[in-house]
Formats: sequence, structure tokens, C-alpha cells
Amino acid sequence: MNPEYRKITLDGLWHNNPALVQLLGLCPLLAVTGSVVNAIGLGLATTVVLVGSNLTVSLFRHQVPEAVRLPIFVMIIAAFVTAIELLMQALTYELYLILGIFIPLIVTNCAIMGRADAFASRNSVPAAVTDGLMMGIGFTLVLMLLGAMREALGAGTLFSNMHLLFGDFARGWQITLIEDYRGFLFAALPPGAFVGMGLLIALKNIIDAKLKTRAERIKKQDVEPVPTKRVRITG
Repeated sequence: MNPEYRKITLDGLWHNNPALVQLLGLCPLLAVTGSVVNAIGLGLATTVVLVGSNLTVSLFRHQVPEAVRLPIFVMIIAAFVTAIELLMQALTYELYLILGIFIPLIVTNCAIMGRADAFASRNSVPAAVTDGLMMGIGFTLVLMLLGAMREALGAGTLFSNMHLLFGDFARGWQITLIEDYRGFLFAALPPGAFVGMGLLIALKNIIDAKLKTRAERIKKQDVEPVPTKRVRITG
């Protein structure tokens, strides 16, 4: 992989993840992650908007006046959000009703505006599209992890109501982890979302610290000179 695109990929998925590192878009992330299907629905919508807005901003980056670039970026993002909203109303209406106001609120997601202004407006179209895709995937993965954690603890199931997004053939996807589970209300409520998000951030920090320690140890081994033995030869 090209080093530039490898860096973009790793930044979006891990090093500069919009949810775990930048801590952007937390309002919808914490609000709709009561189940996996809600998380996937919002994540896919956000990813499409990220890719579309990055693509458009990069295409017209030389034609946009500096003084009005932010209002224009907001209009571009709003156009893609409106298209996604209409598409969800037509194809996944029940899920659209569940997600409610958080679909139009994608317009105000700082992660999308930030990538449009900080990256797409300064880079080529392929790089901007890759950045939008990787940031979207990274955001969606965090949504799914948090949604799976809260659904499992709150309802004792995984992948319930997946038919709301994928159609009737997904009705059998539900996994019941505990039969006759009475539920853990704390996980389903907003405080559970905050605690779950904190655990995910802590886990990432632990992994980063271990990776850093391992890299420093390997680097130290490479730098240290190999000891040599002096051999005395007598004739």
C-alpha cells in the first residue's frame, strides 16, 4: 500500500479515530447505541455523508473562496444528509423513525466538518475519498462496539431487529445470549453509554501504551551494539 494511503487508513481506523481520539460526534454516538442495528444505521449514514462531502469539497477546493468556505461546506454536507434522510424514509422507514432527529443532526457533526476543512479542502480527490471512508468506518466500528456492549448487557441479545435495516431475511440474525434475561437498565440508559464509551477509550489507551513499549524495546535492541569477543592467538 502507498505509504500516504496507509497513514490515512491507520489514522481513520485507529490513530486519529473520530470517536476514540478526536472525541467528535459523541452526541449521536451515545444517544443511539442502544442496539447494534441503530449503531450500524447511523454509522452507514455518517460514512456516506463523509465520503460524499469529502469528494465534493476536494473537487471544488480551488474554486471555493476562502471567506465563504465554511458556509459552503455546511451546504454541501446538508445536501448529502438530506439525500440520506430521504433514502432512509423510502427504504428503512421504521429505523428512520427510531433514529429520529439524529439523522438530520449529522449536518452538525464536527467530525464531518473537520475532515472537510482540515483534509478534503487541501488534498486530492482519491486521498479525500479514502480519508472520508476510513474515518466513517472507524466511527461506525466504535458505534457497533458500543451498541453491542449495551445491547448485550441491557437486553441479553445481539443483532436484534436487524430486519429494520437489511430486510425480512435478517429476522433470524438475533442471538440470545441469556434466556429469560431480566435486563440491566443501567446499560440501556445514557449513563451506561458514557461508562461504555469510557471503557472503550481506556482499552484503546492501554493497547497504545503496550504497542509503544514494545516498539521502544525493539528499537533499543536494534540500536544496541552486538558485543564482540576478543580472541587471543598464541604461536
